[in-house]
Amino acid sequence: MRLLKDIVDNTPLPIAVYSGETLKIELANTAMIKTWGKGDDVLGKNYLDVLPEIRKDVFFDQAIHALKTGIPFHAKDKKVDLIIDGVLKTHYFNYSFIPLTDEGGHIYGVMNTGADITDLHLARLQVQSAEERLRIAIESSGMGAYEIDLETKKVKTSGNFNAILSIDSDIDSEELIAKLHPEDFTVREKAHLEAENTGQISYEARVVNEDKSIRWTKINGRVIKDENGTPITIIGIIQDINEQRQFEEELKKQVTQSTDELKRSNDDLLHFANVVSHDLREPVRKIKIFNTLLRNEKETNFNENSKKYLNKIDQSTIRMNNIIEGILSYSTIDKTKQSIEIIHLNEVIDGIKTDLELIIKEKGAIFNSCDLPDIEGAPILITQLFYNLLQNALKFSKADEPPRVIITCEKSTLDGEEAVKIIIKDNGIGIDAAFAERIFTAFERLNSKDEYEGNGLGLSLCRKIAKRHHGTITAMGEKDNGAEFTVTLPLKQRGDSI
Repeated sequence: MRLLKDIVDNTPLPIAVYSGETLKIELANTAMIKTWGKGDDVLGKNYLDVLPEIRKDVFFDQAIHALKTGIPFHAKDKKVDLIIDGVLKTHYFNYSFIPLTDEGGHIYGVMNTGADITDLHLARLQVQSAEERLRIAIESSGMGAYEIDLETKKVKTSGNFNAILSIDSDIDSEELIAKLHPEDFTVREKAHLEAENTGQISYEARVVNEDKSIRWTKINGRVIKDENGTPITIIGIIQDINEQRQFEEELKKQVTQSTDELKRSNDDLLHFANVVSHDLREPVRKIKIFNTLLRNEKETNFNENSKKYLNKIDQSTIRMNNIIEGILSYSTIDKTKQSIEIIHLNEVIDGIKTDLELIIKEKGAIFNSCDLPDIEGAPILITQLFYNLLQNALKFSKADEPPRVIITCEKSTLDGEEAVKIIIKDNGIGIDAAFAERIFTAFERLNSKDEYEGNGLGLSLCRKIAKRHHGTITAMGEKDNGAEFTVTLPLKQRGDSI
């Protein structure tokens, strides 16, 4: 008896024995006393005297029924409100009332056992709540969920799964696969082979409906394995991406169409440039020649107005020729690949100063340049870039002040690559800060064409050349207080041509 009492007292399962119609407490082990939370002095007291808070519940009646009929009573996951340390707390129990009989078969008491499953109950509620939220989220998103038993091949579905696949009854995995477009079987097989290593399934496939219409879907899933690493279940979601796919196809079609149109436009531009180069250059040249012959005609005495008109014709032919050359350069710069070479920038600047020697002497221009580094690029294009910038600095000088052009440089970076920043600053008529970006637009002119010659393409050509070398060019300045151009070029180019 001593051993039996020790076992009952030390078992973690709450156990109590009641007798008589008042359910007098004959025995209560430590676990039961702790569960009641009424202190240790409970033996000999009546059940409802110890637990008055459950008087309105059915526990007392259940115990009496077992005592009188000899029929055990079992309950699972039942709510019990107990006052413990003066505070009413809700618990959930699996409990039993089991009749006890003597050697003669007479019932002398009832044994009460219980297991506190409150934590398990709350955890189950949390899982159910999470599952419900997930179900609502899936249904709201328009997606469908599925679970495939790999042993039985049965498929459980929820959300919009059936609607997406146009099915109205249970389906197994083989029937599910048969719904896919035959051309997408390989995509599915590849995704499932990869899942053997990653555990993740992801692919896009077409579903063929009963009416032979096709719907694009996206499938994402996870392979669940048992303790031995054997795949047992696949769970996942399916999403209808038909509209998205149609949009992508339409966008792709429009991009292709736009690309074709752009190519035709570029071809037309190149053709136009060739027309300008070959068909317009010659008439302009002849106008200039005949105008010169007319002006030098000895037998003709021109009055002052006639001489003025002849000069305007001459200036217009020069301007027209500049426009022709500018259009040709601007339209053809992107059409030919240029070999990348080492460019000595100091020599480039010296060569440009030699080309501009006459206007430099005429205006008394002063140049001050730093020691420039060597870079990689297309020499003809880089020379054109700096020629345009230095020519502009001389062209847009003030009438009463000799041009001063200062060239400085510093180390820089572009997209993580070493680069050089070259700054060309002058003391000319300057530019309004509001137009610092507009001046790089083709044919954009901020000054009168009669006052300053040009075709409006020089700076836009400079930007094209800078971009082609993966560089940048920006401008800043102040009206009547000079302009400053900053050219940033990488020291090295990618590949062997640009």
